[in-house]
Amino acid sequence: MDLKTIADELVAGCREGREYANLDVLYAPDAVSVEGADMGQGQSISGVAAIKGKHDWWRANHTFHGGEIEGPFLMQPDKFAVVFGMDVTTNETGQRMQGKEVAIYTVADGRITREEFFYGN
Repeated sequence: MDLKTIADELVAGCREGREYANLDVLYAPDAVSVEGADMGQGQSISGVAAIKGKHDWWRANHTFHGGEIEGPFLMQPDKFAVVFGMDVTTNETGQRMQGKEVAIYTVADGRITREEFFYGN
């Protein structure tokens, strides 16, 4: 797949609730995921299984109330960005928060090889 196809499918999958299934389709087996801060599992993880684990942890620890997705924004030949807005409650504390994050994705050989998340205030 080319950059635009991957970017469009990632965004469509997120909007349609297929983001977890898309990990096997769009990501390289050894893809790296880097968070803007250590969420208790390390700031950087490698491999689709570890990225799925991060998704599982997020779902188990947060209640998602809604959000918005902007993009994708392409930077040829190998990167794209997506802006995620979210409204979530942290289950442990009951604290509800709204925020935005920018995700930068790197693509090589038809797969996402790296994702990096930058948080807003």
